[in-house]
Amino acid sequence: MSSAPKSARLAANGITLAHDSFGDGAAETILLIAGLGTQMIRWTTPFCSELVTRGYRVVRFDNRDTGRSTHFTDHGAMEFAALASALSEGRRPELAYTLDDMTSDAIGLLDALSIRRAHIVGRSMGGMIAQILASEHPSRVLSLTSIMSATGNPDLPSAEPDAITMMMRPTPDPVLDKAGFIDHGVAFARYIAGTAHPFDEEACRALLREEVRRGRAPGGFGRHLVAMMTAGDRRSRLAAITAPTLVVHGTDDPLFPAACDEDTAALIPGAEMMLIAGMGHDLPPSLYRATAEAIERTARRSTISASAG
Repeated sequence: MSSAPKSARLAANGITLAHDSFGDGAAETILLIAGLGTQMIRWTTPFCSELVTRGYRVVRFDNRDTGRSTHFTDHGAMEFAALASALSEGRRPELAYTLDDMTSDAIGLLDALSIRRAHIVGRSMGGMIAQILASEHPSRVLSLTSIMSATGNPDLPSAEPDAITMMMRPTPDPVLDKAGFIDHGVAFARYIAGTAHPFDEEACRALLREEVRRGRAPGGFGRHLVAMMTAGDRRSRLAAITAPTLVVHGTDDPLFPAACDEDTAALIPGAEMMLIAGMGHDLPPSLYRATAEAIERTARRSTISASAG
């Protein structure tokens, strides 16, 4: 088991990022990048501990516009209808920032922590950021793991309509209606969780309560969504990735159908595809060990490559 994480806030890429660090500071680092509108604590302490017991230092952080990192509330919120209209008309909506900016945040965090190279693991939108980081900053990446993400290929299948409807439904303000906010989050989490692994409602409620306590950026979800939906087609970037790569996806993902990450694995030279039956857009505790083992296996491929070189 790992000890309690060392938490801090530091300057990186012109903003402030909150982060936790688990394990031995001298060990190789695994950097965990969170997904759309969520905080670093979605990478739970037990999951981080699974990686620490395998000999790694684990760093997780709040993306900009989440948790205790810098909020961009001055930019206002983006309505999904306005975003959809702009994209359908070929107009680029006004952006508070891009996924490339968020990639620079991750690089800035590594710099601030004096970490020269790391194993990069991202989930959902965080997987897209991890992909960009591995393609644009290869010297900083020991290995890449992209979980329940996509390539930006416009020909791939889209999310299930019900999932989009639920995701875009107005969210209660947690300041005015904390119970309604948590109920809304639980309902969505249950829907996207898949069929083969137990959904722990109480754990989900506790996680949402902790996110409210840590701090929520009004409009942050929408600004993340705009950055993600305007990130474009990354296929040429993916084809240039040289780091050992693992791609993890569930067969029951209603947000990104499995074809999205099958495309990822097909494009990155030598990538391993780990398709998990019954997994949705979620990483349940029952899959922590298997996922950590696969991340470790991919990380060791980087060590073998370095030794061979």
